[in-house]
Amino acid sequence: MTIQCAETLAMWVRGFEKFDGKRRWLEYMTIHDFVRQVARRTLPGYLPGLQRPEPCTLASGRGKCAFAVLVTILSALAAPVLAQETGTEFKSCLVALGERAREDGVDAAVVESVLAGTTRLKRVVELDRSQPEFTRTFADYYIPRVSEQRVAQGRALYARHRSLLSRLQREYGVPAHYLLAFWGLETNYGSYFGKIRTTDALATLACDQRRSGFFTDEFVAALRIIASGDIEGENMRGSWAGAIGNMQFLPSVFLQYAVDGDNDGRRDLWNSIPDSMASAANFLRGIGWQPELRWGREVRLPREFDYTLSGREGVRPLAEWVRLGVRDAYGGALPMLDIPAAVLVPSGHRGPAFLTYENFNVILRWNRSEYYAISVGRLADRIAGGGELTRPADTDSEPVTRAKVQRLQGDLALLGYDVGKVDGIFGPATRRALSRFQSANDMIADGHLDRQALQAVRESAVAM
Repeated sequence: MTIQCAETLAMWVRGFEKFDGKRRWLEYMTIHDFVRQVARRTLPGYLPGLQRPEPCTLASGRGKCAFAVLVTILSALAAPVLAQETGTEFKSCLVALGERAREDGVDAAVVESVLAGTTRLKRVVELDRSQPEFTRTFADYYIPRVSEQRVAQGRALYARHRSLLSRLQREYGVPAHYLLAFWGLETNYGSYFGKIRTTDALATLACDQRRSGFFTDEFVAALRIIASGDIEGENMRGSWAGAIGNMQFLPSVFLQYAVDGDNDGRRDLWNSIPDSMASAANFLRGIGWQPELRWGREVRLPREFDYTLSGREGVRPLAEWVRLGVRDAYGGALPMLDIPAAVLVPSGHRGPAFLTYENFNVILRWNRSEYYAISVGRLADRIAGGGELTRPADTDSEPVTRAKVQRLQGDLALLGYDVGKVDGIFGPATRRALSRFQSANDMIADGHLDRQALQAVRESAVAM
């Protein structure tokens, strides 16, 4: 097989990988992963270390098997060329990134210095494209993040930095216990920032087509931080996605909101607690924190509560929730106020219920996960002296595979419910659709994903 032929085959395999039709799922697999999947069904002896599963048979379709064999062989032949071209493309991309940075006014010497040592990190691409096999339950997420150890450490840090935190609250309007809660959730109070060189991670993601524009902007922002003298490029390290420092800011957030809290001439979010806390407070104020409100609270719902009213889209005045029988977690009366509020039941009707206010939405602007926002709010409450949940998270819930969620979405769509995108992710649209199905079938309409719900939807879809 000549090199010219191998190059042709490499082009063919790349084209197939980017094909935007029935095989779009290949966008989320590397060619190497795809080849191994094909090899498991076609050539069990072709690649080392593979176990022989059910082989392709005529029942599988001769065309399907022939195609799989062809892709396996051609991919293996093309692999060295693909690897070489990936390196060449990355170098070309770095040149383009450098040009963009210089056009945006970044010092040329900084650009050249950083790019000279920038490396493509294959693992970063794999992490960016990977999808978790199981959906995480609220209990699985919440319990380790709002642990007694983390609460105790937060209270100790509150006492140690009381003067600083009180000053920041006066200046920015963000109470101390919230700043500590974000710190605890993001890096376990600074115990782990991530070890990946930020410019390598961001350049790798900027040169990958999936989210190139977003990460190009973040890469240039990182260069601006280095050029400003806040940190040296080699010392700028963080997560695989480019988040940095005690509060895991993206570089663009750093540029807009980072503060020199200790007045030493640098914004050091890795080693300076005053800088980190002031920057977090400045960011929260910038994205809409309302000083007069708490994030929300645990509440007690009446026995006959209509769970179709729950969810972030079900916002209504607090006074209306009071009239519907919602009380605080200990059974006391809530104030009759007109502030907007929503009821969330992340573990379904068996678990805790929360009433969330506008600052909950502010937390979601920091991180879009409802579990994260509840955990930040609850950790803040605990640090400030609050007690444990009166109704623990439902630990009986079992993680559900993405494949089962995707089948659930397909079944609900078949039954006429709007689930949004059929992607295997149990998001708000799918939760609403499940709640409506439950309501229509005389089930408790809490939209909670469990074995009973999966089975009921499946049986209804099969019966159609």
